[in-house]
Amino acid sequence: MKTDSAVQDGILFVRLSGDLIGSPDTQQLLQSVDQHLGEDLLHCAVDLSGIRYINSTGIGVLVSLLTKFRSRGGELVLINPADHPRKMLALTKLNAIFSVADDESAAAQLLKTAN
Repeated sequence: MKTDSAVQDGILFVRLSGDLIGSPDTQQLLQSVDQHLGEDLLHCAVDLSGIRYINSTGIGVLVSLLTKFRSRGGELVLINPADHPRKMLALTKLNAIFSVADDESAAAQLLKTAN
């Protein structure tokens, strides 16, 4: 899995590609987000459009990220999940927990209105 992150307008944008499964990559992702949380960021948008496959560990990582932001009074939005991640979110009924946006602009709008 490849990870790219950038902070824009107080929002952490994380772009993921490849497979979101239990590997050292997921630990690096969580550590990277933790470092950004030290910058007092409250909002995060995770782009899942490049994720081909996600398993239960990957779902757990997304839930962990959501919990990190919500416990600080913030919010996390998923951007354009590809077909398999979208199906997994529906299967686990987590599509009712996560907010989903079509693109970065829509995610930023959702996050600005979250508080």
